[in-house]
Amino acid sequence: MDHLVELRRQFHRHPELGFKEDATKAMVAQHLRDMGIEVHEGVGVIGILRKGTGNRAIGLRADMDALPILETSDHDYPSDTPGVMHACGHDGHMTMLLGAAETLVNDADFDGTVVFIFQPNEEHGLGAQAMINDGTLTRFPIDEVYAIHNLPGAPVGQVSTRPGLICSSESLFEISVQGQGGHASMPQVGVDAITVGAELVQALQTIVSRKLPPGAGAVVSVTEFVTDGQRNVLPGRAVLKGDVRARTPDDRHAIERFMRQITDGVAAAHGVTATVGFQTEFIETINADIPTQAVCRAAQEAGCDVIPDRQPMSFSEDFAHFSAAVPGCFLLLGNGTEGAHGQPLHASDYDFNDALLPIGAAFWTQLVQDRLPARKD
Repeated sequence: MDHLVELRRQFHRHPELGFKEDATKAMVAQHLRDMGIEVHEGVGVIGILRKGTGNRAIGLRADMDALPILETSDHDYPSDTPGVMHACGHDGHMTMLLGAAETLVNDADFDGTVVFIFQPNEEHGLGAQAMINDGTLTRFPIDEVYAIHNLPGAPVGQVSTRPGLICSSESLFEISVQGQGGHASMPQVGVDAITVGAELVQALQTIVSRKLPPGAGAVVSVTEFVTDGQRNVLPGRAVLKGDVRARTPDDRHAIERFMRQITDGVAAAHGVTATVGFQTEFIETINADIPTQAVCRAAQEAGCDVIPDRQPMSFSEDFAHFSAAVPGCFLLLGNGTEGAHGQPLHASDYDFNDALLPIGAAFWTQLVQDRLPARKD
């Protein structure tokens, strides 16, 4: 336990942003090699552990990247990189998986292959697809794939998941309005873009409230409103940026369609031009039935409290690309309710709970033994 705590805190002290996890990757790869595990380095780090003669393989994923946040924690192992910190617990996710690898090498029997997947750049929804594009799933084929994310505010070690949708998609949009700026004292001479933009902000809210079914769970948020106006200058250009969350591809596509219709209509009404950019960063995360049942069973066997039918999460998860390619399950593991362990993910004073390290490692070990059972001679 103590060596896992120190390892996790090493990761915490040395955070790295997405696709810049060079030192993190090197540390992960070295730990795997020290255990005698076959290592492949590319976009991410892959560890291969085979036992027995079974031809089944499962993948276990941990994310590696940190966030561009200035840490305000008061513990004695803060980030040594100003403006970058592990505010989402990826330091703990890596450590739990490395702890499981150690147990699986030395103290656990199974029959088949475990593929340890250490993924970069989860936070921007780019790392999983980059690993897939790099050939991860073709060079190291797996039958199932799994991932853990800690959950602040839930009791320590509580496992919660569900079949079907578990995390929403995330799409980013940008609407550019080109009007006619002018003097603030003579608004009738032009069409100021700020008025058009303000009308768009209000109109976009009708997509969820009036165009989607009640309970759809979608969110449309305008998060930036930028113009080229000044104290006495009416802006000729405005840019609205924002974030869309959806629980189904159909709703996601509908939101984009309605957003374009509304923008075109408001622009036409005011005699201005407007364009819409809509880019999906994270697709919906879908849990397959059999892997989800396996997670609940293994968690119970490992002594965890289990919620098998939790509500879907509104946040998004890059694991979605893996579980879209291979049947899988994404599960949440309670991080605690007190102090830094109960602070929200991405908070500057959040911290992963070290009490989870042996729990997570034991769960991973149990899952491997259940999904790749040792042969009885």
